[in-house]
Amino acid sequence: MDYKKDLKAYLDREIEVIQSLDLESINKVMNVLEDAKAQHKNTYICGNGGSAATASHFVCDFNKGLNDEASQFKFQCLSDNTPIMMAISNDIGYDEVFRYQIKGRIEEGDVLFGISGSGNSINVINAMEHAKSVGAKTIALVGYDGGKMKQIADYCIHVNINDMQISEDVHMIMDHLMMYVLSHGENC
Repeated sequence: MDYKKDLKAYLDREIEVIQSLDLESINKVMNVLEDAKAQHKNTYICGNGGSAATASHFVCDFNKGLNDEASQFKFQCLSDNTPIMMAISNDIGYDEVFRYQIKGRIEEGDVLFGISGSGNSINVINAMEHAKSVGAKTIALVGYDGGKMKQIADYCIHVNINDMQISEDVHMIMDHLMMYVLSHGENC
């Protein structure tokens, strides 16, 4: 089997999407994250499925890769604790797995960073609405048409394609792109 034509078509679509990204929206999100770091605020991040994996990767890269002794990111992944997620899902409902974890914890000036390919993950939306109600800043990293998250988030990076795999690919690129630029600055 020769897959080269299909491989090239996939990569061409991904390159086209990457080239169409709104750099200003990425820049704004980076500044929100840097402000939270400077103010010693927490950044809670969450998603489902592949978006949960991306959220977890953000935590690793920002908490380890970008922290130094003088200044620390305070990322916390709400998707990483399987026992608490299962307990909340079983006892309350899956729609509450993220909101329940931030109730009484997230504060004004903190950040809730939600990742969703569709932008319509109800558990992320519920957490985002709660975060906004206490004065936290909200960031959405979404695909497709952006869904409800694009409409309600304070800041949004929209990967405008109706393809979950390419959306998730580009969401991971956002992690590495932001981390790289923040760590290398003008030396890029």
